[in-house]
Amino acid sequence: MVIIEVSPLSGFVMTSRSRMLLENRTIVKKIEVKTNVVYIYLEKLNDESQTFILQLEQVIQVKNLKPASIKVYDYYQPGGLQISSYSEVGR
Repeated sequence: MVIIEVSPLSGFVMTSRSRMLLENRTIVKKIEVKTNVVYIYLEKLNDESQTFILQLEQVIQVKNLKPASIKVYDYYQPGGLQISSYSEVGR
């Protein structure tokens, strides 16, 4: 099982529409939304490229936003962690 761990930018939350679109993908096993983190559980990954789009909604105005992180790792072998960061886009 593969986990994509998304920490939204400060003041942002994932939209319910975004969650629904993700849940409809056959590769997505489950989604958990906890305080300041979205966990997307995938059955498995293969050689095919996968794109996941999360729509975020700003609920609190925050100045000087810092980049947030996305972590991708194997549930059973978290040592192979891949970390990326992202900034505010699509505004």
